Amino acid sequence: MSGMRGSGGGKVPPRAWQRMLSGRRLDLLDPSPVDIEIEDIALGLSRVARWNGQTLGTHPFSVAQHCVLVERLAAIFRPDLDRRWRLAALLHDAPEYVIGDMISPFKAALGLDYKDFEHRLQRAIHIRFGLPAEPPQWVEKLIKRADRASAFIEATRLAGFSDAEAARFFGRPRGLKGANVERLLALRPLPAEEARLAFLRRFEKLR
Repeated sequence: MSGMRGSGGGKVPPRAWQRMLSGRRLDLLDPSPVDIEIEDIALGLSRVARWNGQTLGTHPFSVAQHCVLVERLAAIFRPDLDRRWRLAALLHDAPEYVIGDMISPFKAALGLDYKDFEHRLQRAIHIRFGLPAEPPQWVEKLIKRADRASAFIEATRLAGFSDAEAARFFGRPRGLKGANVERLLALRPLPAEEARLAFLRRFEKLR
């Protein structure tokens, strides 16, 4: 079929919105900050698996857990980091509550249209929670550093990468020493509900 037809004989445009459990209806092509709720984000991210689910443990390592880890790493790399930039780190993968977590090679294959959609949704999320639509470049670089460090840690401890292989793809993180850091990096994939609550606790602390 070339497309559905309405009662008047015209084509009905394909649905481009998603109903959230909060009751919000998020327009995927033109996301509005007023239709974004943190509960929807936390629920979605807690049920999205990193590494396409190819990780050790009974439960998948969720994007919600990853986001909490990245926020903590950003604060380790920059101990004086302002609370709002820590919130930006926590929300760095928030668009994945709608679009899922695609591995980097697949994102590259999809091209710029995917990245543009992801970027528009990220801007709306930032505005919804009182952050600049476009954080300063130094903040983006810091979050990227923490994100890559998290990827290295997850890859070697959960996803079956050798140390050398992970270093080649993600870079070997520096500045991660001490007992407190080791406790933080002792990754244990959580059940979805625990991951959801952990994400929400961090969000409330940083708001």
